[in-house]
Amino acid sequence: MRDFRKESLSHDPIHGYIPFTSSAGLPEGETAEEEIIDHPWLQRLRQIHQLQTAWWVFPTAEHTRFQHVLGAMHLASRAAEELYESLRESCPDVPSRGYVESLLRLAALLHDVGHGPFGHFFDEHYLAEYGLNHELLGGEIIRRELAEPIRRVRRNPYSQLADGETLDPEQVVFLITRPRQEGQFPFRGGRAESPDAAADAPRWLRRLRALFSGLYTVDNMDFVLRDAYMSGYSARAFDIDRLLHYSMFTEQGLTIHERGLSALVRFISVRAELFRAIYFHRTVRALDLELQELFLDGKRRLFPGDPRQHLDQYQRFTEWSLLMEVARWPESPEAELRELGVRWRDFLARRLRWKMACERTVFFAPGEAERGSVLSDAASFEAAVRGQLPKELKDLPLRMDTARHIHRPGAHAASSGQNFLLDPADGSIHELDDRVLFHRIPISFRICRIYALDDRHNAELAAALDRLTDGGGADDATNM
Repeated sequence: MRDFRKESLSHDPIHGYIPFTSSAGLPEGETAEEEIIDHPWLQRLRQIHQLQTAWWVFPTAEHTRFQHVLGAMHLASRAAEELYESLRESCPDVPSRGYVESLLRLAALLHDVGHGPFGHFFDEHYLAEYGLNHELLGGEIIRRELAEPIRRVRRNPYSQLADGETLDPEQVVFLITRPRQEGQFPFRGGRAESPDAAADAPRWLRRLRALFSGLYTVDNMDFVLRDAYMSGYSARAFDIDRLLHYSMFTEQGLTIHERGLSALVRFISVRAELFRAIYFHRTVRALDLELQELFLDGKRRLFPGDPRQHLDQYQRFTEWSLLMEVARWPESPEAELRELGVRWRDFLARRLRWKMACERTVFFAPGEAERGSVLSDAASFEAAVRGQLPKELKDLPLRMDTARHIHRPGAHAASSGQNFLLDPADGSIHELDDRVLFHRIPISFRICRIYALDDRHNAELAAALDRLTDGGGADDATNM
């Protein structure tokens, strides 16, 4: 008879019931998934919104990182069910399904454990100062705080580890850390994965990494479904069942059958539309501009330094704690802190100084040079815009935003080379770019916006932006 004491259920609006192992009925000394879910490092994710500032614009999008990681854990099991047999065929040295599935579930559950308040914004405007992002910090948290519980996990609701197998926390860290190319250090301080780290990993583990940093992953499949539903954009954004059903591992890597290509293209398109409509909404980006200035002036008041040196404090540092702290600042006896607190109060009331004056979206097709464009960073963009303005407006107070979304990895991206296409006509496997349907998807796009304090000069600003995007300033990329 099935022992229901070993399993609990969480009901989710996206995936239905999400099962996980519970402590009751498990052998002594074995860690249940429930214990890791209930760990303070996971529970703090209830206090960090999934949509960093977009929840101030989309009132129903109040969901958190905690709900997202549970959904990603569930998708890890769905991926294991569809992919394990093909992984074993292409990598005969792969461990048992129980090992692989538990490893995937824990990596999915823990992939956001390093996030701070406001998610990726905190990566860019705080963690980067210490050569970190949330993935690298999450790896430190796993090694120092969660390694022992991970080693004692021996089962999940669908399978269990074989005798003699023990989960390796370093493999969890490997999966959640995005690969870096040689010479690619996007964070100040140069802290990134060694270029040869993947070469030291077993082949089956390198294959599994595509489920965390490839084109479609247990992370982005969940957040596309969840964010679309919770924001009201779409109740069912893409066909995840078809996408998983037609996926497999081959000698080349994670491969999709031709019959699933339309589902993949739909997924890519919906994800890009979420960036345009939700994550890069004009008011969301205006909030980010205000938040950036507040962080610049007050972040030393919020946290003492490198989180690796203050892990206990970082565990308690969430959006809740931050917002409670800044709410006290307007009553501070210190004038500087009092002034900063008033600015935070205006921000939380959505009294924003910067108003969007104009915007253009520029798409970069395969073969077009984005990096050389004046749109490639805010500083170059601002200099180019001011160069197009009349003399009397060149010193106008402005803020520039060049929000960027990558539709799919380019030939030189760190996440390229992880996804392939199976042609059923002859059984051959190709790069996805070999199919016109996929090749026509842009590599990336940028939404270029100019924000001003009022609308008196919107016409001149729009004309300057048009000259940049239509007159070759965007390297002849398509704009709309």
